[in-house]
Amino acid sequence: MSEQPSHAHAAPFPPAPIAERTLALADEAATIAFGERFAHALDAVRGERAAAHAFDGLQIQLYGDLGAGKTTLVRAMLRGLGHAGRVKSPTYALVEPYALARSDGELEVYHFDLYRFSDPAEWADAGFREYFNSGAICVVEWPQRAGALLGVPDLVFSLDVDGEGRLLTARAYSASGKACLERC
Repeated sequence: MSEQPSHAHAAPFPPAPIAERTLALADEAATIAFGERFAHALDAVRGERAAAHAFDGLQIQLYGDLGAGKTTLVRAMLRGLGHAGRVKSPTYALVEPYALARSDGELEVYHFDLYRFSDPAEWADAGFREYFNSGAICVVEWPQRAGALLGVPDLVFSLDVDGEGRLLTARAYSASGKACLERC
């Protein structure tokens, strides 16, 4: 079972998500298809909210055991947003930046992997806070390693191995997160 935010010690989380969906993803192809659908939903919501000057970025937290498909989901999301290059796991670099051209400017996506952190202070010491205040899309694997320092996410995706497939539980904690979830 993946390590998920517990409501018993959920300092950075509101008492309950404002929207929640659970999807059975039969195989890797289904995970990739969801990631691409989510990317299109995210891009549409970002575009609408940016036009209304109401988009200030999005934080997506990914929970799941090693091998649950977190990086596969991020790769599919980046491909769905139009990234054609290589998508590396940021396990050793800690963060991989992506700049994606859009008609209204550049969309910045930062893919974090905090697996190697042993103390939440390492997140602050690494200087990552500025990424989260930049209007960018921040996708974080192993967010529990940063403790409460990440604050409330817009979306949480929890992936659990279910035979050959995965069970994805998606929870939205903001209006932007909810709008993305409703579109995919």
